[in-house]
Amino acid sequence: MLPSRFLEAALLLILQGSPTSVQVGQVTAVAWPNQMSLAIELAEQAGRPAEWPGLGRLTPDPMRLVVVPDARRLDSLTLGRAPRWGAAVALPALRTIVLRADGAQLGRTLRHELAHLALHQQVDVRVPLWFDEGYAGWAAGEWERLGSLELNLAVARGALPGLRELDGALRSTETSADAAYGLAVSAVTDLARRNPSGTLEPLLTRLNDGEDFEAAVLATTGLTMDRFEEEWQRSVRRRYGLATWVLAGGGWVLIATAVLGLIHFRRKADRERRAALDHGWEIEPEAVNGPELDPTR
Repeated sequence: MLPSRFLEAALLLILQGSPTSVQVGQVTAVAWPNQMSLAIELAEQAGRPAEWPGLGRLTPDPMRLVVVPDARRLDSLTLGRAPRWGAAVALPALRTIVLRADGAQLGRTLRHELAHLALHQQVDVRVPLWFDEGYAGWAAGEWERLGSLELNLAVARGALPGLRELDGALRSTETSADAAYGLAVSAVTDLARRNPSGTLEPLLTRLNDGEDFEAAVLATTGLTMDRFEEEWQRSVRRRYGLATWVLAGGGWVLIATAVLGLIHFRRKADRERRAALDHGWEIEPEAVNGPELDPTR
């Protein structure tokens, strides 16, 4: 990860080109001409006070919102830090969000990125990537990510990454990252569930006071990180096991695969049978041109 001063210098250098900026309250909206009206609309949303899980109602600090046309421009502005399939990226150290105009559900994408800024606005200590992304997914209401785990065969079979491996999976291919984001949300909600309050507030309060992440988890759940990881994995296996996978529709995948396999096998067998029959098969000319057979004889 590049130091924030280099990222800021690169971002400012690139933004000296054709995009323009408009001040919308606390938010500086930056965009190319075709995306400026969208940038102003999103900046108005970004500048409003909002409720955040475990943090309460916050008024955002001054920030910059950059709306780019597509993935190529997002990649160039973030020096390749954004995955190719990513819709946006938050740079908390720069109080900056870069968001693609061609993405889907822009309002929820913005909410996800704002959650990163809100978390780091209140918490100065380092938090793991899985917690950062899981918190943003929870705050943005991305519950369908949990639903996607029901149909993930690797999860159903219990092939779960550890929390450290989860950090890498979040920056992997789109297919792997989709499951990783769901697992990150489940890990964060599990942290809240294991506190008597059922919320993240005690954990985030300790982090806000400067307590180390692992120490704050131990103080609010009674579990070391290794023990929490074991309990979380056990919880995921129990909730998203093979039975859940089958009930959620995975069984139909097996049936469809079996049917397609049988069709392929049958076609292959038919081809081989036809090839065997065709080999050396000849029709004598007189059998075609000769007199008709008398069916009574």
